[in-house]
Amino acid sequence: MKISYLLQVINNHVPFSTAESWDNVGLIIGDENAKITSILTGLDCTEAVVDEAIELGANTIICHHPLIFKGLKQINEQDGYGAIIRKIIQNNINLIVMHTNLDVYPKGVNAMLAEKIGLQNMRILNPEIINYYKVQVFIPEANSVDFKRELSKRGLAQEGDYEYCFFQTQGTGQFKPVNGANPYLGKVNEIESVAEMKLEFMISEHQQQLAIDLINQYHPYETPVYDVIHLTREANYGLGMIGQLSQSYNVADFMQHVKQHLNIPSVRYTGDEQAQIKTVAIIGGSGIGFEYLAANKGADLFITGDIKHHDALDAKIAGINLLDINHYSEYVMKEGLQSLLTNWLNEQQQYLEVNVSQINTDPFTYY
Repeated sequence: MKISYLLQVINNHVPFSTAESWDNVGLIIGDENAKITSILTGLDCTEAVVDEAIELGANTIICHHPLIFKGLKQINEQDGYGAIIRKIIQNNINLIVMHTNLDVYPKGVNAMLAEKIGLQNMRILNPEIINYYKVQVFIPEANSVDFKRELSKRGLAQEGDYEYCFFQTQGTGQFKPVNGANPYLGKVNEIESVAEMKLEFMISEHQQQLAIDLINQYHPYETPVYDVIHLTREANYGLGMIGQLSQSYNVADFMQHVKQHLNIPSVRYTGDEQAQIKTVAIIGGSGIGFEYLAANKGADLFITGDIKHHDALDAKIAGINLLDINHYSEYVMKEGLQSLLTNWLNEQQQYLEVNVSQINTDPFTYY
């Protein structure tokens, strides 16, 4: 299997386009035409992880955190990141990053963390809002079939796995061409009545200009009549998860529960020490800023990492309970991604060895 095919499989499930605009995802280093030997999943791409891939004979690393993120000015053996990049290139290794697109994926990092701590009845904490458009256009009934075919051929009027998604209603259009008009139907200065169809279909945000161009190209009228109506809806993906535990915990017991199930040495809690914890919201990595949304949605506790002093103090004053589980807790994605990749590839009757990195890339030592 080539890297290009793997990227297509990943994109079908976890679209790279759902990553944040500031993010760096996809094939970061490598060759789309390279044939994959095996895959290694990791949280971070450190030099030790690259060495691990070389030892395993895996020429493809898929990690969560981008190796190339901040502006690199040089790549040399003395520079830490430069040394890693040189080793990757010298050993013909391909590096793929699934970062914020894996964060917002419904079965991604946050779902993996939520499952580890036993959340049930999970739903997305902060669903993405999608901008889309409904187009309605009026066209002679006799021209409607050819018109719809041309729009569909260019990718318009598609919904998920369905093409040619139109709604049409019959009616009568009336118009009166005046001096200077060159009407497709009717005569100048005479009112014309035509059996018409009102066609309605949906387009994505980036298809607006294409839809307008195609209407003007394939509509028979000199001046087509159409509307492009802006709409929004919640996506089936987004950041964070919220759900319920199978039982209510006091704070001390839940801290032990989290440490045990996430296999982490310590956690930091701020909030009401007498709280009972049943409904929990979680965002892996650095999710501070969503604690108020979590509280408004009924969460007894908001779990994330990288909580700063003043954010913790503000939350405590506001009566919001926070639990800091460290950014490294996202390591659960290594096994989670292994499972996802294996299932996706098996569906395509493609079988590749997918290994999980055994390297602990947590930069902290706990005493």
